[in-house]
Amino acid sequence: MNKKDALGRRAERAFSADALTVCVYRTVEDLAEDAADEVNALLRSAIQEKGSAAVILATGNSQIQFLKKLAAREGVDWSRVTLFHMDEYMGVNAQQKASFRYYLRERVESLVKPKVFHYIRGEADLPLDECERYANLLKAQPIDLCCLGVGENGHLAFNDPPVARFEEKQLIKLVKLDDPCKMQQVKEGHWPSLEAVPPYAYTLTIPALCSARRMLCIAPEKRKALPIKNALEGPITTDCPASFLRRQAHCTLLLDDDSASLLK
Repeated sequence: MNKKDALGRRAERAFSADALTVCVYRTVEDLAEDAADEVNALLRSAIQEKGSAAVILATGNSQIQFLKKLAAREGVDWSRVTLFHMDEYMGVNAQQKASFRYYLRERVESLVKPKVFHYIRGEADLPLDECERYANLLKAQPIDLCCLGVGENGHLAFNDPPVARFEEKQLIKLVKLDDPCKMQQVKEGHWPSLEAVPPYAYTLTIPALCSARRMLCIAPEKRKALPIKNALEGPITTDCPASFLRRQAHCTLLLDDDSASLLK
């Protein structure tokens, strides 16, 4: 699968930050169109090459337009696609609207009908056993693509600065969410207050995310401008977990003018 399959056609400009390719778009609409084209092409290529594809998806308001356009694209035999997600609140069931399973079931699974969507069971009675179960599912097949975002505190999935590690043996772990991360969930409208956000969550680790053959990081919106600046122009450190993307030559970061507005 070629890194440049469909990307950059609508971008205003592109540049490199160490090993990372960065594309900047005038609008979120242009970004989402290019991202959907790219993922559609990658999935078709993987299915043609080996008969199936496996993808890790992110959630969040910044992913909505991309996922909507991806689901509307034709040409992918979704019955050959296995889907995973990268995080879920601990203690939250799939019927709660704030759960990431609800988000992905409504915006992806119900529309494209994949072969299977492996969900993290947030309400599992034995959380460590749930980590082991999900890790085994991830190990069962290579991941072709990871579509991720960047949090307002620079997190990748729920790898917030206090708990992020660039080198870990496990693929999924339990973490305590920091307040800036929880406040983002409140501001996005998923929870009524900081106190209502569950304190702990499951998250795929950074090595698990980066193990995919291809990574596409979709990070539009003004509120992402500071973490993007820190990720691309600051040191590579867990103080801004997204800075680690600069070591991933198989990743492309997609920004709009708003999220790129603080870059030099």
